[in-house]
Amino acid sequence: MHITRFKKYRFPVRDNNHFKLLVDGDVFFNKMLDAINQAQHYILLEQYLVKSGRLTNRFIQQLSKAAQRGVAIYLLLDDYGANGLLQTDRRRLEAAGILSCFFNPVHFKRFFHSLFRNHRKSLIIDGQFVFVGGAGLADEFSQQVTGPMAWHDVMLEIQGSIIQDWTQLFVQTWQKHSPLPITLPTLSDQPHVDRQVGRLLTSSPFARQEINQALIKQLRRSQHRVWITSPYFVAPRKIRRLLRQTARRGVDVRLLLPGPFSDHTWISHAARRHYMRMLKDKIRIFEYQPRFIHAKMQLCDDWVSIGSSNLDRWNQHWNLDANQAISDAGVADNVAALFKQDFDLSKEITWQEWQQRPWLTRFREDLSGQFILWLERLVHRHR
Repeated sequence: MHITRFKKYRFPVRDNNHFKLLVDGDVFFNKMLDAINQAQHYILLEQYLVKSGRLTNRFIQQLSKAAQRGVAIYLLLDDYGANGLLQTDRRRLEAAGILSCFFNPVHFKRFFHSLFRNHRKSLIIDGQFVFVGGAGLADEFSQQVTGPMAWHDVMLEIQGSIIQDWTQLFVQTWQKHSPLPITLPTLSDQPHVDRQVGRLLTSSPFARQEINQALIKQLRRSQHRVWITSPYFVAPRKIRRLLRQTARRGVDVRLLLPGPFSDHTWISHAARRHYMRMLKDKIRIFEYQPRFIHAKMQLCDDWVSIGSSNLDRWNQHWNLDANQAISDAGVADNVAALFKQDFDLSKEITWQEWQQRPWLTRFREDLSGQFILWLERLVHRHR
């Protein structure tokens, strides 16, 4: 197994970890709720999308019970992403003694400053478990609530030495953006759990784009496969170019993207502007058919990256994001197996079919793409 050791990254490569892939909301939410129920010392929850509903109610109930047991609880929620959290639920959290920080409160008089968002998603329990991925606390992710059309997503359950990095990232962000102090008890060292290797990757408008840089390095050295899924594929030009070059080298390059279902259809139209050139360079493109695919996964040979980062240019300009990178053949095989299941439930786009799409479809793609270019120019002007 080849272990990648990058330079100039915020956090080091760490071994002595165990990574478990959890697929779809009813699996990972139940695991997260069980972990909250077992917490004894502290709970750190960092989340972008939070909406009042049946799922969030379950989390508030379990967090409140943990607070009654004396567990210290810190919620770091994005102010814009959590605008669907009702005042009644916010008062329930406050009444339970749960400390909350709403990241960068939105002020429309400071419109461009308000575009800066915390898009990370993590749940840390007693320094023993961390759950990371791309799902929010919203009923849309739960089949128990929404039914078969619930959004398709993944999370990682992590044990091991790398939890100290996720904890440090949370604490530093809290200290920078909350007036409330955070004090965590010093607990015993993590027991030996496995030999799986990983690194916490971060991304910020004001620092190195580690998540994209890590992907670029892996694209350049990949030999067998590059499989990527992203709900909003408006990748930087450099990454699109490298994907085409990688496919021309004979590597199996595949994109798994939303099909008929999306929460931002216009972004899917913008993504399709690039299909023609990618198909020409033998990149295989699959559009997922059953429901909206919200997962964010990158697989390059035996290297995996899973987390909050969408492969779009908005992340580079305005979002705090965090991904877990893993160099492990076993984890890569599990991720590849999920990809294969999803490929089977997708429609593969062919070169011949794409050439024959109607003019109205092409017009929508061009219009959406031009809107994104206009938005980027506007953003750059006010950064």
